[in-house]
Amino acid sequence: MNKIAIIVTNHQTLGNRGKKTGLWLRELTDFYHEVKDEFEVDIISPKAEKVPIDPRSLPAAVINGRTRHYYLDKKIQRQLDQPLTPDQVKAADYAAIYFTGGHGTMWDFPDNKELQRMTANIYEKGGVVGAVCHGPSGLLNVRLSDGSPLLAGHLATGFSDLEEKLLGLYKDIPFSLQHEMKERGAHVQIAQLPLESCVIESGRLITGQNPASAAGVGEKMREQLNDIERYA
Repeated sequence: MNKIAIIVTNHQTLGNRGKKTGLWLRELTDFYHEVKDEFEVDIISPKAEKVPIDPRSLPAAVINGRTRHYYLDKKIQRQLDQPLTPDQVKAADYAAIYFTGGHGTMWDFPDNKELQRMTANIYEKGGVVGAVCHGPSGLLNVRLSDGSPLLAGHLATGFSDLEEKLLGLYKDIPFSLQHEMKERGAHVQIAQLPLESCVIESGRLITGQNPASAAGVGEKMREQLNDIERYA
């Protein structure tokens, strides 16, 4: 069961001003770099449609050699062109699930019942759940078998209201992720400096605040999974 499910968005429109969004590239590639040598990875999205890349994240493929390497990787490109969908996979096959970010996730992650069931199943069977930036929107409505929210009581983080405002996008988002995480009972921690790496490990829940945090989430998830396997 050395597999990780990476969840990506299919949504490509940001708000009502015609802006484009989608997967934030580094939140896939940085995480993938940390886990690829030890774990098989499946890329899964809500729909069987080509995954859009947020155009604002593409400059990283120009200026960062690692990002460019994975962006051009044919295996990853095939998975982004033809992602799996939740109904094509079994939660029991995965040791962990990781929700990438990008603003598109705020539209197609929160109410996806299949992803909610998959996440709860992996977590309750001892697996690890991770998310970065806007990815925690996929955790908002995940409930465990006792009816409690997955996020309840956990220390967690995600893209902050301040960061949205600094990017001039607060008016384009459908909800405040920071607020909604608190509403689900999470103890939200935000870094003092916006857009700086912030990774929170709370039991088997690992969250990162922004794109700079994706590698850290991958590193912590790899360490946890290796520990679980070692002591199983």
